[in-house]
Amino acid sequence: MNLLVHTLDSLWQVVLVGVLLGAGLPAVFALGMRSLAYGQTEDGRATLLGRVGAAVCFAVVVIAIVAGILLLTADFLSNSLGIHVF
Repeated sequence: MNLLVHTLDSLWQVVLVGVLLGAGLPAVFALGMRSLAYGQTEDGRATLLGRVGAAVCFAVVVIAIVAGILLLTADFLSNSLGIHVF
């Protein structure tokens, strides 16, 4: 019974992370794109508030992607190059 509970607990953690990263990051990217369109001027340029909001959203997405790549390559980096990321 304890093994089943542990397995279900691990399954929910994987599902939660998958939903957050699989649907959350594209949603944050879409929010950044929408922020660029927010309050456009007559010549089609985004306002400062829209550009700052988009930059924050895009930075979150880029940081998450870089962190994911580093997490996947952590063993290789530590064993081959001696770089300990996490």
